[in-house]
Amino acid sequence: MKPLVIKIGTGVLTRESDRTLDRATLTKLVTAVADIIQSGQPCILVSSGAVGAGISKLGLSEYPNDVKGRQACAAVGQTILMHIYESLFSHFGLSVAQLLLTSEDFDHPDRLGRVEDTLSNLSQFPNVVPIINENDSVSIAEISFGDNDMLSVRVARLMDAETLILLSNIDGLLLPDSDEVIPQVECVDDVLKFIRDEKGKFSTGGMESKLKAISVATESGIPTVIAHGKHPERLLEIVQGTGLCTRFSLPQS
Repeated sequence: MKPLVIKIGTGVLTRESDRTLDRATLTKLVTAVADIIQSGQPCILVSSGAVGAGISKLGLSEYPNDVKGRQACAAVGQTILMHIYESLFSHFGLSVAQLLLTSEDFDHPDRLGRVEDTLSNLSQFPNVVPIINENDSVSIAEISFGDNDMLSVRVARLMDAETLILLSNIDGLLLPDSDEVIPQVECVDDVLKFIRDEKGKFSTGGMESKLKAISVATESGIPTVIAHGKHPERLLEIVQGTGLCTRFSLPQS
């Protein structure tokens, strides 16, 4: 069965008020993902949150403006993030596997092949959840690369994913000057004008980043969804084809 790729953004995993990891949301997310996996649908997570976790641990008051500062936060925060994932998934009899990647891993055929081999081999173990993040502690340009939006697309393309779900801090793409969610988008180019600047203080992505990534995903034949990550109880419905979200259609050939 083709995997489901779920991208979890920084704004979902951290509290805006104090920049600490939102453990309540993480617990609900893991519970929802575990239910999907135990239904027989394999999942790959692309998870942000390492820099945000490091900010709190290092006692910083704001997102570092310099690369070295973000790298230090990522190095500290990644271990915290994975420890929490490991602990939470273990309650459901699931283990986790960590993959830290940069764009170079996708740009070089040999390295890309090794990534694919690793993920393909992990797929033979249904009780293992691959969790992917950018290797922010050593990368430079990649550290501000759309809050993992494009990374999740590249993973979805590599693994020929069933669907890519981008979990953010909004219900979906909204109509201009409205809180009404657009349930279905036929063409990404038609909604680029709807972009709002809703990037959080401690996140690096935004709707423009997401729409650019979604355009690549749908052009590659990957159905894509934007949904609210603070409401992971909706995930199962979304996987089943319903639920509050925005779905992006594949281009007509």
